[in-house]
Amino acid sequence: MSLTIEEAIEWIHSRLPFGSRPGLERVEALLKKVGHPETKVPTIHIAGTNGKGSTVTYLRCMLEELGLKVGTFTSPYIEHFNERIAINGQGISDGYIIQYVEKYQQLIEEMDQTPSSAGITEFETLTAMALEYFLDEQVDIAIVEVGLGGLLDSTNVVKPMLTAITTIGKDHTEILGDTLEKIAFQKAGIIKESIPVVTGNIEAAAFAVIDEIASKQHSKVYRYEKDYKAEYLHPDKNWGETFNFYGEAGKISKVKVPLLGRHQVENAAVSIELFYLYCEMRKINFTDRDVCQGLAKAQWPARMEKISDEPLIILDGAHNDHAMRRLAENLKKEFPNREIHILFSALASKNIDQMITILRGVPNVHLYLTTFDYPRAIELTKMEHFEDDKTEIVSLWQFGLGEILEKMSADDLMLVTGSLYFVSQVRELLMNLGSGEGN
Repeated sequence: MSLTIEEAIEWIHSRLPFGSRPGLERVEALLKKVGHPETKVPTIHIAGTNGKGSTVTYLRCMLEELGLKVGTFTSPYIEHFNERIAINGQGISDGYIIQYVEKYQQLIEEMDQTPSSAGITEFETLTAMALEYFLDEQVDIAIVEVGLGGLLDSTNVVKPMLTAITTIGKDHTEILGDTLEKIAFQKAGIIKESIPVVTGNIEAAAFAVIDEIASKQHSKVYRYEKDYKAEYLHPDKNWGETFNFYGEAGKISKVKVPLLGRHQVENAAVSIELFYLYCEMRKINFTDRDVCQGLAKAQWPARMEKISDEPLIILDGAHNDHAMRRLAENLKKEFPNREIHILFSALASKNIDQMITILRGVPNVHLYLTTFDYPRAIELTKMEHFEDDKTEIVSLWQFGLGEILEKMSADDLMLVTGSLYFVSQVRELLMNLGSGEGN
């Protein structure tokens, strides 16, 4: 009897307790059993502390403008599990997931009998599934987002045409190291012999590590601000940002991205440079219009996503202090005169005190700290020391949400931020309430 989709996803999640286990031997053993799809699928591999997801989306949308079939492997998901493995923005079908799970269950049970390949994780399983799916569906190119780090991440089995490192910040320090240089070393682990690497806005000390590894690998580096750059112009009147792009091919004027925040301009610039290099390698002609139209179509849920105009509600999964600093800068720049009500929760493993301190520094802020239904979510007691006249502890986020909506005046702004797992739960409720109808 065939599995149901719920059973299939439950089985994938059952590998979760194995946690994050750096190293490639387990995923390589599984890929060998399914015929090494990683050697047959053309890929672009993207690492970085923040900005990976939106860079993947921007690049996919531009490649789709050329009529290409583009696979994407991303994490975590916002609405549906299936969206982690997608082609041209359409998540893998339930039927395919069931088919792969039925095949993989047997293979992984066999592997669990061998010490070197036992305990394959959820992410390793998904990596192999994604690559097999992209091969079965004959994609023109697959854009693969690193799960964690780079060097020992299970996606590092791919044989890419191009690689990119978007940003370097402190996150997952317990696994990747506690300095930017150590983190950069892990991220730079995706750089392959003679394969070009595009780097985003990365500070000098971290860039030096990447540059050294690239030169050892004989990989040409395309560096932000040196080989290509973006000139920020102004926010778009609807929602988003406008900038000029400069690269080898000259200038592309007044490019718009539909996501808010100056860092989105940097992410878009990385994606344009990747797009340009890919077209050059494949000898594909493209126009400025392909770039502009592709970027205009980019949708990325829970990244400065406006889901209601009246009241103004924004969702942003800023889940580490690097992303939180950028979020605070955006709020100061874009909404200087509004009262800002923030509902925040995160995973216990993150630098929560630092993130809350950054949010408390936003002018006119009213902060609501809460928890949510997830195995590693922060406990309320860990945040109680922040309670004061502008920071409140809310035992149930649903009540916090209701309280903010009651208190808000027409000119106020509500922001839901922190863990993407938290933001996606709130998003689901708000979408069901129909608060998105005004858009």
